[in-house]
Amino acid sequence: MVVIKGHEIETVIVKTAHNRKALQLKNNIILLLRSIGVNENDIDVPVENVAMKKARASATWYHCGHRMYYSHNMQGKYVDNLHVLFKVIEKESNMVLAEQKTFNDFITEFREEKDVEEKRKEAREFFGVDPESNDIEIITTKYKALAKELHPDMPTGNTEKFKQLNVAHKILRRELT
Repeated sequence: MVVIKGHEIETVIVKTAHNRKALQLKNNIILLLRSIGVNENDIDVPVENVAMKKARASATWYHCGHRMYYSHNMQGKYVDNLHVLFKVIEKESNMVLAEQKTFNDFITEFREEKDVEEKRKEAREFFGVDPESNDIEIITTKYKALAKELHPDMPTGNTEKFKQLNVAHKILRRELT
């Protein structure tokens, strides 16, 4: 089990037919987003040629002038990452359909800029962690240590670096929680 965006997601490990399962998951993501009013032509779910390799799964969709994006890279294989991505979108879409969440809240939950991957890379560099690090506890520990050092009220304080620190932590926290 992993907890993402407040949802408990049961992880699975796909053992056979990886590419077929990845294509099924892609189609299911498209169906979910269509069910809440997103045009199929505005949905992009790239599928890896070899779904059993280690790779990030992502989905991008556009609606009402907003670019929404979600990716997952904490599982061992692309197809397993795509499964978690599907489950998160499924839970959020079902909340919209059940009127437990407004569509505007859904948009806010997933809205991202085009350069989000580059910003995440830069944020990890700022914290001095591995580019593939997904451990929010390690990142938060580094954040707290740097916050003490860079806070403007401290002798070693630096207002600009402190602002960068907070932005970097927010970017990674949004991705990893």
